[in-house]
Amino acid sequence: MALPKYRISKARGRKRRTHYKAATITVMDCPQCGQTKMPHRACPNCGYYRGRPVISTSD
Repeated sequence: MALPKYRISKARGRKRRTHYKAATITVMDCPQCGQTKMPHRACPNCGYYRGRPVISTSD
C-alpha cells in the first residue's frame, strides 16, 4: 500500500474538499393542502399522494 512521502497541510487538504457540499433538498407544494413536501412522497400534513389518501393523519 502506498504511503504519503510528505505531510499535506490542512489548507491544501481543505482546498481539495471545497466542492464536497450537501445538496439542497427539493421541495414542492402539495396540490391538496398547499403545504411544502418532498416530491414523490406522501404529504406529512394531509396524507395524500397523487390525489389519494395513503396515510392517516388524524390526531
